[in-house]
Formats: sequence, structure tokens, C-alpha cells
Amino acid sequence: MESSVIPAERIEHSIYAIRGKRVMLDSDLAEVYNVSTKVLNQQVKRNLDRFPEDFMFQLNREEFNRLQSQIATASLTKRRTAPYVFTEHGAVMLASVLNSPVAVDASVQVVRAFVKLRQLLASHADLVRKIHALEKKYDSQFSAVFKAINELMEPVEKGKKKVVGFRAGGK
Repeated sequence: MESSVIPAERIEHSIYAIRGKRVMLDSDLAEVYNVSTKVLNQQVKRNLDRFPEDFMFQLNREEFNRLQSQIATASLTKRRTAPYVFTEHGAVMLASVLNSPVAVDASVQVVRAFVKLRQLLASHADLVRKIHALEKKYDSQFSAVFKAINELMEPVEKGKKKVVGFRAGGK
């Protein structure tokens, strides 16, 4: 029987893209592994050789400020120091340094969340490839439709809203 420490959806929503990597915050992982953030970070510092930069890194001030503005959680606003963030490999390594049954079960949930995110991103890339193939296959009568679809799939810059619809007169 599978023990779910934290709902999978909660873990999935705790994965952020920072420095081009998918990571989780030390405080979120501490909650998943049922330890305090202080204990988690102490164990990491005692085992630094197990956490190279591609497993874990500390946010710089700018990254920390940006993250605080995006997610206003009490655990972030109370912090004096920038959090450590862990990649999928670092999150799994935490289970070995925390060395508890809860940590082992939780690491399985964390890995599943990262895998699900990776699959979702791959399916999005596959969809983009299929749309481009359709654009090439069909003539220009559908170019406006493909252009609209591509614009809807682009990420929105912070502070800007996407305009969806048509203007009178085609302008």
C-alpha cells in the first residue's frame, strides 16, 4: 500500500523553473519530508559532498525577491536568508541524508511529480511540432488561425495581458 505524505498536486505546484532548472524550495521539501527547514538544511550542510550545484544551489538576492513577489507564503516572507533549491536529483538525495521511512516514501512522490512535469512539457513540445507540420501542409488560408494558436501558446510576459479576439476592420 502506498503512503502519500503530501498530495501529489501539492508537490507538483511546488516545482519552479529557476536558472533553467526545475527545482523545489528547501521549505517545501522540508514539509514533504516532515522535518523542519532548519533540520533539512543542517543535514545538507553536513553532507555537502552529496549535493553538487546540479543537485542544489542557493538563490541569489534577485531570484529570492522575484520568487517572493510571485508566491507570497509565510515561510518565504519570514526568511532572512535566501532559500536553497533542489533539483529532482537533489530532492532524491535528501531522502538518503534524512534517512527516515517518511523521507523514503516522500522521495517517491517527489520523483513522480518531476516525471509528470517532464511528460507534460514533452507533450507540449510534441503539440507545437504537430501544429508547425500542419502549417506547412495546408495553404495560407489557415495562416491566421495558426498565427492565433501560436500566439496563445506563447508565455505571457509579467504585467502584460494577451489580447484574444478580432478587431473590426482587420487592424
